[in-house]
Amino acid sequence: MRTRHHAVAATLLVLALGATAVTPAVAAAPQPAPGTSVAAVPAPQLRLPAPTGPYAVGESTLHLRDTGRADPYVPAAGARELLVSVFHPARAGTRVRAPYMSAKEAEMLLDSRGLGGAVAPEVIAATETHARTGAAPAPGRFPLVVLSPGFGQSRFTLTHLATDLASRGYVVAVVDHAHESVATVFPGGRVLPCAACDYVERAGDAGLAEVARGRAKDVSFLLDRLTGRHPAWRYASMIDRRHVGMAGHSIGGDSAASTMAADRRVRAGVNMDGTFYDRVPAAGLRGRPFMMLGTEVDHASGGTFDTTWDRDWKRLDGWKRWLTVADAGHFTFTDLPVLAAELGITDPSAPLPADRSGDITRDYVAAFFDLHLKGVPQRLLDGPTPGNPEVTFQAPAR
Repeated sequence: MRTRHHAVAATLLVLALGATAVTPAVAAAPQPAPGTSVAAVPAPQLRLPAPTGPYAVGESTLHLRDTGRADPYVPAAGARELLVSVFHPARAGTRVRAPYMSAKEAEMLLDSRGLGGAVAPEVIAATETHARTGAAPAPGRFPLVVLSPGFGQSRFTLTHLATDLASRGYVVAVVDHAHESVATVFPGGRVLPCAACDYVERAGDAGLAEVARGRAKDVSFLLDRLTGRHPAWRYASMIDRRHVGMAGHSIGGDSAASTMAADRRVRAGVNMDGTFYDRVPAAGLRGRPFMMLGTEVDHASGGTFDTTWDRDWKRLDGWKRWLTVADAGHFTFTDLPVLAAELGITDPSAPLPADRSGDITRDYVAAFFDLHLKGVPQRLLDGPTPGNPEVTFQAPAR
């Protein structure tokens, strides 16, 4: 198993603060001067980059239970559960900020690496997301994009990408898969253990392939609940059900291909730096488009760390792109670099600046979905561009 990419507790600031290769310049709020009241020292306000599209962004949370399927890791728990953050194009006006995550979830993330006290959980939880709760939907119908996080991570690690896509005119559903995260609080205050982490520890690569296939079932169920006759989301009528895509980070990227192989409703997919533990079928994805976006160090063509990209590239039978990013790390494609930079944390093993991490992820993923779900031509995907010297096209475009 390629543990460099799938350490159970490697997530968000937990990774940045706990990894020996990471050098914190500012790991906590400034200390008060002698004689100064602690209450007078403001906590740092972390902010994700502002969305780039024309729409305001609304957010709501769905708790879904698949009563037709038992949880694969804890069958005694009963029905499979999902927590889903749905971001959508909204009318401007509401001022109620959507939370990044709860203080309890932030505390669990820090404690899972023995980092309680290094950064106040409330600081992480209060990160400005630029999304608003209770926001009325913008008029019109919009493509749907499902996002799936890396193994052991929670859905909030893809918040920047989700809010930006929503601002550009997409409904975006970001999924927490029960028992696959080290820190997700379900309704009623239940904290579900990462039972899948124990399963993968025993089963290795075969277990990760099972995780990807299980997530495909989760996403198919989610699509049923978002686009079926009796949808679970109050604004489901704004979804253009004919145009559905999926992207994911790490095992979430593998599961994008797994979902496309199993569900024809997903018309386009993106794998962000994920090993194909569940192989792309030999027959391909029925001609549907797929993009692989990863680190140059691990995913350049002909490399030796992850050979599954070379193997499965040949099986992709539709429009396809294989892009790598110089100086990127595995978590470049998540919120981690941006928030770490705001805390003064640098990672010598992934020197790509935080703003470039966010820009590249946002722009290339959005360009892919604009092309394949909206039919808007994208020069960015035709070949190298002067404004993005870090991005290399690893194989002939098709």
